[in-house]
Amino acid sequence: MASKLNSDLLDKCVEDILAYSSGETITKGGAEKTGKKRNFTETVEVQITLKNYDPQREKRFSGTFRLPTVPRPNLKCCMIGNAAHCEQAERINVDFRSVEDLKKLNKNKKLVKKLAKKYDFFLASDNMIKQIPRLLGPGLTKAGKFPTLLSSSEDMQEKIDEVKSTIKFQMKKVMCLNVAVGNVAMEKKEIIVNVQLAANFLASLLKKQWQNIGQMYVKSTMGPPFQIYF
Repeated sequence: MASKLNSDLLDKCVEDILAYSSGETITKGGAEKTGKKRNFTETVEVQITLKNYDPQREKRFSGTFRLPTVPRPNLKCCMIGNAAHCEQAERINVDFRSVEDLKKLNKNKKLVKKLAKKYDFFLASDNMIKQIPRLLGPGLTKAGKFPTLLSSSEDMQEKIDEVKSTIKFQMKKVMCLNVAVGNVAMEKKEIIVNVQLAANFLASLLKKQWQNIGQMYVKSTMGPPFQIYF
């Protein structure tokens, strides 16, 4: 499906986002704005407003897509693993929990909540994944962080990178969606490609594709929004 985004406009917007985040002065809406370099790496996200779409009546959509460049490399992972996976996690400096560690939490809701809060996502060995609800209760599911399966034949680092670069569009009751597509440490071209692929993927999930998209903005965490689709 062809992208309906204007490539020159997108190029200029991403250029301004990167300039603003590095403390340079940009012109937006005829006025000069001076950016500020932050002491953390800002995320670049796309914000989308839908139109001609009734979330009450129409089928809600959900879909995941892997971007070519990892948008948020700093996401923290925890491996809920069998002995082999725990050993592997230790080798590549990834936090891990064994069955014994989970049993110690004793299904305590506060402790499970604390565990869920500490990490951005979890992986689990195939022989462990069925035991998680029994050992932890519904805490991870409620937090939207039920583990991703890691089979014994898969490479752990590759799986972590896959989860970090996968975006999810899920329609809830509101008409606005936002998703992280990059960060200001990435190359301009990498951000542009991620934005285009994310927008095309969302359009492919919608009944009337691009006709269901009202506006689309791209912005960094602390920067102003730039409209890329009208």
